[in-house]
Amino acid sequence: MKAYVYGANGAEITDVAKPSPKGTQVLVHVRANGLNRADLGMTKGHAHGAAGGVGTVLGMEWAGEVAELGPDAKGVKVGDRVMGSGGAAFAEYALTDHGRLFHLPAQGNMSFEEAATLPVALATMHNAVVTAGALREGQTVLIQGASSGVGLMAMQIAKFKGAKLVIGSSTDEMRRGRLKDFGADLAVNSKDPAWVDQVLKATDGEGVDLIVDQVSGAVANQNLKATKIKGRIVNVGRLGGTHADFNFDLHAARRINYIGVTFRTRSIEEVREIFNEVRKDIWSAVESRKLQLPIDKVFSFAEIGKAFEHMEANQHLGKIVVRH
Repeated sequence: MKAYVYGANGAEITDVAKPSPKGTQVLVHVRANGLNRADLGMTKGHAHGAAGGVGTVLGMEWAGEVAELGPDAKGVKVGDRVMGSGGAAFAEYALTDHGRLFHLPAQGNMSFEEAATLPVALATMHNAVVTAGALREGQTVLIQGASSGVGLMAMQIAKFKGAKLVIGSSTDEMRRGRLKDFGADLAVNSKDPAWVDQVLKATDGEGVDLIVDQVSGAVANQNLKATKIKGRIVNVGRLGGTHADFNFDLHAARRINYIGVTFRTRSIEEVREIFNEVRKDIWSAVESRKLQLPIDKVFSFAEIGKAFEHMEANQHLGKIVVRH
């Protein structure tokens, strides 16, 4: 089968063996893929957790049809239209655990391209906002890096769960201007030091109850100033840097609960529980399209290299999708 593989000459489409499902695995005939920032790094040979390097089939989310079941797989049948996440996604066929996928809604004619934008964003941000972040109705939340696909989803989930104030950050003026379309009551520029004062003004000087941080780096201490006493910060991503100065005294004085999350060190049982929580808590909003992501551009699988060039140019809003 054809797959997008990182090799000695970089990332390219090549032939690899078609996988076979074992145990609780499901083999999916991939119809569309969503691109993610972590994929971009892996196209350059960077590791993402245990994955990466020469010989790696790239990609982490897809939508398609169930082609084959492992002997212990449950909850799906051959022919089901599904979306899900897992490694080696940029291929004609992909494997995942039976608990790591969602059925496409029966109503509404959701396309495979639309579905391919959702799995990573839904699972990551429901866990960050609702489970780890413990957002409650009437609370205030700031999403750092809100113009990314997962950031747009985080704002929508926060609004759906009853946040009274949603703030989104973006360093790009055009994208910042679009954040209100996805649930932001206020949009700030995290490169402008005045953003902390804007957040404090909007929260009567207290700071937000919750920050979901995809930036870190230089904004780490600013986040502490913008979080209310006994608030929470959930560290999801570090696009602005993995190391920075950290004001431990301010952290302690504001008694902030600082939480790190990642899928890379989770067991399959933990991942299954995250997918179950999405189904139980917000799936009705996915079915009704209250939670959805814009597609910036669709490329053919043969043009996947161009899709990543488009991502690297960093001028898009929403998801970049590859159609098979």
